[in-house]
Amino acid sequence: MTDPAPRTLARRDVRTLLLAALGGALEFYDFIIFVFFAATIAELFFPPDLPEWLRQLQTFGIFAAGYLARPLGGIVMAHFGDRVGRKRMFMLSVLLMAVPTLLMGLLPTYASIGIAAPLLLLVLRLLQGAAVGGEVPGAWVFVAEHVPPSRVGLACGTLTAGLTLGILIGSLVASGIKSAWSHQAVLDGAWRIPFVLGGVFGLLAVWLRRFLHETPVFEALRERRALVEGLPLRQVLGGHRQAVAVSMLLTWLLTAGIVVVILMTPTLVQNLFAIPAAVAARANSAATLALCAGCIVYGLAADRFGVRRVLVIGAAVLAGATAVLYLGLRSAPHQIMGLYAAAGFCVGVVGVVPTAMVQAFPAAIRYSGISFAYNVAYAISGGLTPLAVAFWLRSEPNAAVYYVAAACAVGAAAAGWRRRLKPA
Repeated sequence: MTDPAPRTLARRDVRTLLLAALGGALEFYDFIIFVFFAATIAELFFPPDLPEWLRQLQTFGIFAAGYLARPLGGIVMAHFGDRVGRKRMFMLSVLLMAVPTLLMGLLPTYASIGIAAPLLLLVLRLLQGAAVGGEVPGAWVFVAEHVPPSRVGLACGTLTAGLTLGILIGSLVASGIKSAWSHQAVLDGAWRIPFVLGGVFGLLAVWLRRFLHETPVFEALRERRALVEGLPLRQVLGGHRQAVAVSMLLTWLLTAGIVVVILMTPTLVQNLFAIPAAVAARANSAATLALCAGCIVYGLAADRFGVRRVLVIGAAVLAGATAVLYLGLRSAPHQIMGLYAAAGFCVGVVGVVPTAMVQAFPAAIRYSGISFAYNVAYAISGGLTPLAVAFWLRSEPNAAVYYVAAACAVGAAAAGWRRRLKPA
């Protein structure tokens, strides 16, 4: 990875990491808070005479639209990130997330403006998806290019931990709102609070990012007049297809860890092992917090022992921890807190995935390369993973374990394959 001069991790680097992680947490909170209020939104933004299943389907369709918008938003923002600067897109992405979130909290419902309500909600959700599509790869590139090459693992791990923390904050805020107000009070207006807070905090993140500096790597490219000409994506697809393929396979590992172990498991353990919803939710919070710590620890390990070795070993450990979680709950469901927290920590290997991506692409097209590979792969695997696991569960009670194991095997193979990539 190109860096203007060898150096140690400075105070400004730490400040950059903390501000980037904080902004990432707030932005992911804005993106994920929608799902925690999906049932409420279904009641308020669609005709009351619709069947309940159809309202829920339409609501989750709007939620899914945010994921479909990720690749397009990511590719467009990455194009300008490689051409005009990382910082500008880093600020634009959080602004593009904060404003729609704030507007969601102020949006009139179906009772006030009719069919325009869900249509406006869809537009705002598409803007959110475009924003997060640019934020995640852009944030990885931004922090990685600010620190010395020997600390890229820590930088990407810390940023990924911040993104994960946003999911936990969203869960806790939603639980707090629903505990403090009755269902009718939430419908009457309390549901707006987390969206308005998210918008305000997002605008605060925009202000905080004003104090960040352009990355030294991009500045060096600009000074040497080595910025990419034409379409960066064309160069990515023309000369770095192997790096794209490896990055997409590693994204499947990331998706399996996050979607199956963190997002789907609370519901799965309720159905498979009759664990109460409140217990599963508390255990999930512990697992998500452990994941934040795991991202940082695995990032440090990648800096110390090498990205390839940590990815291979970490993928094997994640597959084993997932098996221990599900098999252990079958015989001892009361141990869910410890088992789930341990599995959550092992999911932290996903914090090393962005480091591998950063190292796979040359600096001049790094943002575009990561953005294309990650967003396209996440849109595909993120959409298919819940369907695949749910369908497989009809005939195999250990489907979640086998699915994660398969993704881990592919991720480990991709990590071995990346050794043959040209150094960035």
